[in-house]
Amino acid sequence: MIVQRVVLNSRPGVNGNPVAENFRVEEVNLPNNINEGQVQVRTLYLSVDPYMRCRMNEDTGTDYITPWQLSQVVDGGGIGIVEESKHLNFTKGDFVISFYWPWQTKVILDGNGLEKVDPQLVDGHLSYFLGAIGMPGLTSLIGIQEKGHITAGSNQTMVVSGAAGACGSLAGQMNRNSHVILCGQISQYNKDVPYPPPLPPAVEAIQKERNITRERFLVLNYKDKFESGILQLSQWFKEGKLKIKETVMNGLENMGAAFQSMMTGGNIGKQIVCISEETSV
Repeated sequence: MIVQRVVLNSRPGVNGNPVAENFRVEEVNLPNNINEGQVQVRTLYLSVDPYMRCRMNEDTGTDYITPWQLSQVVDGGGIGIVEESKHLNFTKGDFVISFYWPWQTKVILDGNGLEKVDPQLVDGHLSYFLGAIGMPGLTSLIGIQEKGHITAGSNQTMVVSGAAGACGSLAGQMNRNSHVILCGQISQYNKDVPYPPPLPPAVEAIQKERNITRERFLVLNYKDKFESGILQLSQWFKEGKLKIKETVMNGLENMGAAFQSMMTGGNIGKQIVCISEETSV
C-alpha cells in the first residue's frame, strides 16, 4: 500500500526561522501485513506544537526530547482510527492517540505505545484530545493548580503572556510579590539561548526589588494527575465552562505550512492539521 508521509527536509539552524520548506512530502510503501502486537491506523488529526522547534535542531538541548533526523519521518501528537489490529487492547474502529505519531496518512504502530480515547469525552470533536482535552489542557490546568499559588476569594490577578495559543487560551504585569510560572517561551525558540533565557539587567533588578519569583513547570512531571485532569477538563467542556478554540488546516501536504504559521502566531487556540475526516472503517 502506498501512503504519504512528511520527512525533515532541512534544518533551519539554531538561530533560524523554520519554514514550510524544512519539511518534504514523499510516498512510501506500507507493508500489507502487520505483526503480533501491532495495529494499522489511519491518521485523522496531527498536532504541531512549539516544542517541536527544538526537535529541528541536531541537539534539542534537553534529555526528554529527541531530535528529528534528516530525511526521516517526522512525529508528534496524533490521533487516528484502527483499521486492523493484532493487539489485545484494540479492535477495528477504536480511536487511539499517541505523542509519537508519524506524520503519515496511514501507519503501522506498536500497540503498546497507543492509548484508546473515548469520543464521548469531547462530544465527538476528536481533535480536542490534541488540545484542550489533551496535553495543552493538562499543562494549563496542572500548571495553575501546582505552581499558580492561587487562592479562591483572594482577589488575585493572573496574567497569561501568550493567551492566544494552545495553553494560554485556556489558562486564563508584574506586580509586587508576584509569581511567574515558566512554561514554554515560543519567542525564544529560534535563538540559541539557555532555557529559561537570562533576564536583562533592568528586568532582573525589578524582579529583586519587587520580590518576584520565577519557577519552571514541566507537565510531564505530573503524569499521575493526567487521568483525573482529562476528566475534569471534559466535564468543564460539556458544562460550557471551557471555551475551546482551534485553527485547522487540511491535508498532510500542509504540515510544514501549519508549523510555520504556528511559530509566527498564525493560530488562535490549538493549531491542528486534519488528515482525514472519515471516522468509520
